[in-house]
Amino acid sequence: GMDYWQHVEWSLWPSWSAFAESVPETSRLWLVESEGPTRYSDAEFAKGDYLVFGRETRGLPNKFCREAGYRWLHIPMFNERARSLNLSNCVSLVLYEALRQLNFDGEL
Repeated sequence: GMDYWQHVEWSLWPSWSAFAESVPETSRLWLVESEGPTRYSDAEFAKGDYLVFGRETRGLPNKFCREAGYRWLHIPMFNERARSLNLSNCVSLVLYEALRQLNFDGEL
């Protein structure tokens, strides 16, 4: 288990629409999914952005991804026949790219 829960601020929303309504207008949602048209390293992240990942087994609903447009990201695979990366690896890659772009200063 995690031994640092006391350092984490987290929230739980009853539905996707409740979450979406809570996102400030100045923030952007970046959806990460295997079919996204934009490579994650080509995204230009900013303070206040949100990263959204789907389930490892099913990903995100297509409806949400289509609505995201260019903010629908993918992580390229070096071998198309290889299985995809697991969710924790994907989160690490994209999160650290976003933090790198922000010079590891501040929050997403």
